[in-house]
Amino acid sequence: MSVEKLNNTAQVVHKYGDVSRETLDRLQIYADLVLKWQKAQNLIAPSTIPDLWVRHIADSLQTAWSLPEAKVWVDIGSGGGFPGIVTAIVLADDPDGHVHLIESNQKKAAFLRTALRETGSKGTVYPGRIESVAKSWSHGAVDAVSARALASLDSLLSLAEPFTSAGAKAVFHKGQDFQREVDEASHTWNFDLLEKKSVIDPTSRMLVVSNISARPS
Repeated sequence: MSVEKLNNTAQVVHKYGDVSRETLDRLQIYADLVLKWQKAQNLIAPSTIPDLWVRHIADSLQTAWSLPEAKVWVDIGSGGGFPGIVTAIVLADDPDGHVHLIESNQKKAAFLRTALRETGSKGTVYPGRIESVAKSWSHGAVDAVSARALASLDSLLSLAEPFTSAGAKAVFHKGQDFQREVDEASHTWNFDLLEKKSVIDPTSRMLVVSNISARPS
């Protein structure tokens, strides 16, 4: 990667938070892979390609930043790897870091494996439905669950329940309608909530959810 290209990406990312040069290198490898595979797969909406670094990469960095103590993550509905691969890149040099990525689309699962390998990040890809993989989970303790642009908060809490019932926290990206989703989920779930304003979009929130339990029916 040219020094000029690295400096340009560094300016974008450091506008929102600090990352190491090694992390920037890995993020650039990942960005190049996304653009290469985008031609054959719809990893991101075509209209967002020009804003890849802000709309997807910098936005996804907020997941790890929202819960920096978490080392082992499960990313559900990983798609093109936002935020799961980005989290794995952030944790790449942490000896305890590992990201489990659950994705039912076989082609996207293949991309995720390639992204982990090419960026030198630690993770495991599970090509199956979230409910099935979570129900039969036997891969060790998990600190946190993440998801982005996947489902309503109520549905996300249900999908994450096999992990959160064992003590994992959850970090979910939510848009400007986040309060309605929180209100709806509170009818079904008890939980503690920390709202963090998105550094990318001030109308959006990073929701850090803990102490999650289903309300008695």
